[in-house]
Amino acid sequence: MLRYALGRIGQTVPIALLVTILIFLLIKLVPGDPASAILGDRATDASVAALRHQWGLDRPIWEQYAVYMRNLATGNLGTSLRYQSPVADMLPARTSVTFFLVVYSLVLSVAIAVPLALVAAAYRDRWPDQVIRASMALPLAAPAFWVGILLLIVFSLKLRLFPADGYGGGFADHVRHLFLPALTLSYAFASVLCRNLRSSLVDVLQTTYVDFARAKGLRRRVVLFRHVFRAALLPAVTLIGVRLTYAIGGSVVIETVFAIPGLGSWMVDSILARDYVVVQTLTLMFALGTMLINLATDLIYPLFDPRLRMG
Repeated sequence: MLRYALGRIGQTVPIALLVTILIFLLIKLVPGDPASAILGDRATDASVAALRHQWGLDRPIWEQYAVYMRNLATGNLGTSLRYQSPVADMLPARTSVTFFLVVYSLVLSVAIAVPLALVAAAYRDRWPDQVIRASMALPLAAPAFWVGILLLIVFSLKLRLFPADGYGGGFADHVRHLFLPALTLSYAFASVLCRNLRSSLVDVLQTTYVDFARAKGLRRRVVLFRHVFRAALLPAVTLIGVRLTYAIGGSVVIETVFAIPGLGSWMVDSILARDYVVVQTLTLMFALGTMLINLATDLIYPLFDPRLRMG
């Protein structure tokens, strides 16, 4: 198990280094000059050149990257051009909002998908299974931003059951404010997870060891939860890890629709304001966050699959 974990971590480190290089170069290829953007249209060539020198933009590209990596290593993420404030000071509050939203959406997805998948598998090819499969196909046809706007109009503006925007001031308030955004972010994944888990449960129910468990006289519920459910979770674990990476990217749209002060809406605002320092930092965070989720998925998977621990 330790050898497996060290191997996965060793594969992640050079990829993370490559990601920093690609993001640094891509930001450099973005049209426009940060110095000209911050000084405005009336800036003189001399003032632009002075600001470029102050920020080190006139240095060779390799030297700029070396400075960038040194700053990353020391936690210096630069200063926002728009807010004139260190990015590192602004990051924790925004990160906690997005983290809460992503985890909330995952909890809702599991809470919706797992019970429905268990019922569908237990009543395979009967009317409960058919109804669940048909209902789970509908969310895949609707884009997330459209569903978010629809939920906003119905439950916030018409029925006034949930707030239309913001994050709230406490845990209970966070749960209430982010319910509609989290539901919007989770509805499509709940459908995919339900169908995937139902298929896995059906396959496991047809195995020999499950027949043996039934032959021992174990109750149906004991067989389903103790012998079937854990084995059926193997594909779902990978699916959940993949979905978390999509949720990080999807938060950009959802936070913009619901005016949530997280990393996604900050990214959109920074792109529009040409705040290159923030855009570069957030792009790196999204990329590294995706890598860490994939790494965590790889490390968790052996807990459900003994073959990886033995190999």
